[in-house]
Amino acid sequence: MKEILNKLFAGEFLAKEEAKSILTDISAEKYNEASAAAFMTVFRMRAITPSELAGFRDALIDLCVKVDLGNVDSIDIVGTGGDGKNTFNISTLTSFVVAGAGYKVTKHGNYGVSSVSGSSNVLEHLGYQFSNDQDVLRVQLDKSNICFFHAPKFHPAMKFVAPIRRALGVKTFFNLLGPLVNPAQPKRHLLGVFEERLTDLYHLAHEGEDKAYAIVHAMDGYDEVSLTGDTKIITNTQNQVVAPSYFGMNKIDPSEIFGGDTVKDAADIFIKIISNQGTTSQTNVVLANASLAIQLFDHSKSISDCITEARLSMESGNAYNALKKLIESSK
Repeated sequence: MKEILNKLFAGEFLAKEEAKSILTDISAEKYNEASAAAFMTVFRMRAITPSELAGFRDALIDLCVKVDLGNVDSIDIVGTGGDGKNTFNISTLTSFVVAGAGYKVTKHGNYGVSSVSGSSNVLEHLGYQFSNDQDVLRVQLDKSNICFFHAPKFHPAMKFVAPIRRALGVKTFFNLLGPLVNPAQPKRHLLGVFEERLTDLYHLAHEGEDKAYAIVHAMDGYDEVSLTGDTKIITNTQNQVVAPSYFGMNKIDPSEIFGGDTVKDAADIFIKIISNQGTTSQTNVVLANASLAIQLFDHSKSISDCITEARLSMESGNAYNALKKLIESSK
């Protein structure tokens, strides 16, 4: 590790395979905690490169609990977290709306990073029981069009670095890896990022992959379409900044998407929205994100058509039924 650190401190960068090898060794506890901590802090002092990020991603994918769900065409809808906005669970609600619209969702999630309640917090509160049993997950996907991968269940390699990350108390490159290491590696990906510079980083990390993706960043700092202002969207073929009017919707105030002060608050808001009892602003934010996800399955559909599909999922009760079926099949 001494040679690696000296190289990095000298301003050099890691090749993709080198990054993969180092993180594999760190996960195998081949270096002590101090060395691992020093390595992590390097990427707080300078930006991680696409090659380094791709190498770290490949290491965690190789080390994760493998999931084979058959030849299922699915999407992951996930944000980096870290935006500090404490919104309600937009990406998780979006996932159930997309599932209710008839599309398969294989969602990767964890406990909250920048909010009171992450996807794992709210689903656990509502009675969902985490599992990494492949057969259980297949049943859930078949019955409800969605299954959920609670990250700690699938990434045992992270166990060694978890206390180091807590002791450091700052963001590390591991915060950037969560959206990239879905155990099922679905072919479609709606990914929200909290900083504009990360849109290009993730775009480059996806290059050469056989995936349909949309990377989104609200220009006022949200890691999803927030409708509080303009949104940058990068897909396989486009790079654009759009206003809320792109979705046929009005701009909203940040206070309208607040997520509550406790996990219970977040869960109550979640149930209200998914049962089609949310405010217009809350519902519209979910529909806007869901429209982008649905469009990734069929690029010939307009955003307006995709919003119509998403709205029908909510108003028909299909989105709420997907949630109820998922929870029931987890017990």
